[in-house]
Amino acid sequence: MHLLFLEPFFGGSHKDFALGLQAHSAHDIELVTLPGIYWKWRMAGAALEFLRQVPHFGRYDGIVVTDMMNLCDLIALAGEPLPSVILYFHENQVTYPVSRHERSSHYLGAVNLSSALAADRVVFNSHYHKDAFLKGVAQFIQKCPDMNFSQRIDDILLKSSVLYPGCFFSKKNGLSWEEKPQPPVIIWNHRWEHDKNPEPFFHALTVIKEKQIPFRLALLGERYPNIPDVFIEARERFSQELVSYEFLESREAYYEWLAKGSIAVSTANQENFGISMVEAARFGAIPLVPDRLSYPEIIPQACHESCVYQSQRDLILKLETILTHPYHYKNISETLAGAMQDFAWSRVIASYDHLFENTFRNL
Repeated sequence: MHLLFLEPFFGGSHKDFALGLQAHSAHDIELVTLPGIYWKWRMAGAALEFLRQVPHFGRYDGIVVTDMMNLCDLIALAGEPLPSVILYFHENQVTYPVSRHERSSHYLGAVNLSSALAADRVVFNSHYHKDAFLKGVAQFIQKCPDMNFSQRIDDILLKSSVLYPGCFFSKKNGLSWEEKPQPPVIIWNHRWEHDKNPEPFFHALTVIKEKQIPFRLALLGERYPNIPDVFIEARERFSQELVSYEFLESREAYYEWLAKGSIAVSTANQENFGISMVEAARFGAIPLVPDRLSYPEIIPQACHESCVYQSQRDLILKLETILTHPYHYKNISETLAGAMQDFAWSRVIASYDHLFENTFRNL
């Protein structure tokens, strides 16, 4: 089949997902994309730009779109019947945490809601995300002062499913646990933004440093012009521990640092899948993640006791234990590295192709 993939925010994990799907699918997927900037404007106007760029939708067997656009605008203004449409949710604006410097926007949540209703199939990147969105929509609808359309939630549920995004992994094997540098390297490989909640991470490191437990620190995440103050302060506070303070454009260079890492930490308030932690664990780092969001879903149950923390105090304790007794974690590192391979594109692509065939041939 010849499929059209519309990506209004072609950057970061969205870009990786689109390219991975195109590269691995058995079907011919044509990408039409917009740069990964100005996301709020993408929500408002991407459909209009795609209408300008795609003169005739009827030549495709099916269409895949992602969440940062108004699908209803596309359908209403196309001027022709569209093929069946799959809407893939990387994130959603109904449950997305708003920073203290921003105001909540009902409009953006309404765009996601109406797009989900308009799509023929709705796919989420984790079970957590699906459940959170449907619960959030129910709460969102209750805020409406004089209309009740809560029955439409079931319409979304009946056509919803979950497919984990595929991950790119290096063909090279990571370092063995014994080969990893000492003192152990702690990895932060998340965006430098408020929703990743970096303050508890740096607080934990401050406690560890005050206890004079040696470690090294690699801050690898993607950043934007307005860097949160906590990262600027960290550069000075952990000047002796820092071994990397840059976003690595090269995927291979990024993988090399992941291979050196013994620990990767998340303190996020928003995460619908967790590619960064999957990648770190695939290269042998012990992922320390909060007992919330999608993390308990992607970390094998047998590793929860060692990897999933319940509180800030528990995070500090787990960090201290790994740093002072690193060789006790060799088996856990190897178990996790093997488990994460299940998220490789080669393992997940068959489910996507089945979805395409079931949707675009049968609807």
